[in-house]
Amino acid sequence: MSLELPAAPRLLVEVDLQPLQGTRFQPTGFPDIGAGTYELPDKTPMLLVESAQSVANRLEGVCWDEASNDLHPVLAGLPYVRVDLGEGITATNTILEAHRLNSAYVEKSTAFELVKTEIGFSEKKPMDREKFLRTLLKYDPSCLLHGVFLESIAGVLRVPRALGGFIEAKNVRVAATGGVKNDRVAASRDLEGGATAKEGFGNVPFHRDEYVAEAITGYFNLDLDQLRGYRLGADVERLLYVLAVWKIRSFLARGLRLRTACDLDVRGEPRVTRPAGAALLSLSEVEGELPRLIAKVAADGKLASPPVTVGKFGGAGKAKAR
Repeated sequence: MSLELPAAPRLLVEVDLQPLQGTRFQPTGFPDIGAGTYELPDKTPMLLVESAQSVANRLEGVCWDEASNDLHPVLAGLPYVRVDLGEGITATNTILEAHRLNSAYVEKSTAFELVKTEIGFSEKKPMDREKFLRTLLKYDPSCLLHGVFLESIAGVLRVPRALGGFIEAKNVRVAATGGVKNDRVAASRDLEGGATAKEGFGNVPFHRDEYVAEAITGYFNLDLDQLRGYRLGADVERLLYVLAVWKIRSFLARGLRLRTACDLDVRGEPRVTRPAGAALLSLSEVEGELPRLIAKVAADGKLASPPVTVGKFGGAGKAKAR
């Protein structure tokens, strides 16, 4: 097993998927247009099952253990920012927030003032990119994989997404389905007192388009050149690389229930298409190495200590760490 980044600009991975039960599945939907259907030049009907934006969120989501309301145990010690919201609402954090440090809840917290101070941006001189990247690594390394744009400080403080993915289906056909919402009190839509089906009364039939497909394929890509370009040291490169593979493997192992009517399963092993001849590290391999890599980078003083930086939403004063 090698933890070194492959000597290639990109790591490209493909995996065959299938419905966990039956043959039908429900794709992601988009406002005003519904499912993302399209045709290849040879007229093959295609379908976007899961968008790049959604897969990015799901790759972040596997880091959080909902049962314990904490980081997945294998990621213990990985830094993130938590914001206490007050008013009976416990907290949110940069693992759960779609825009990480750029979340509105984080930007309007005391923790963000701490991050902003360490970035040290000044309009009167060029951006210190090394300090910017070191600060992201210190407080939320996931920003270096999933990207961030701190435009509230300055438009130049941005990192593009290094890890991404999407799911497509080939040669699809519509499976027109539907149902009815039954009202056991009054089935009629014309109810006394002016109550209407729009308000939830009466039996309400509905239709839904599901799909069948010849093939469903998941695609993942990791920009290795971008990781090397951070110039944060070999141990940080290894940590980000292994963390990215862990996210992919964990998503495939536990995160493929995309919707109630879209529960997928993996067929066979993921294929590395670039670089040629490479193999994807297994889940057991990366889970065995992640704690050691996190501890090594932390021991070098590159990660926040304590790892969780706690801020107060809309508050004043210093952020805390725990």
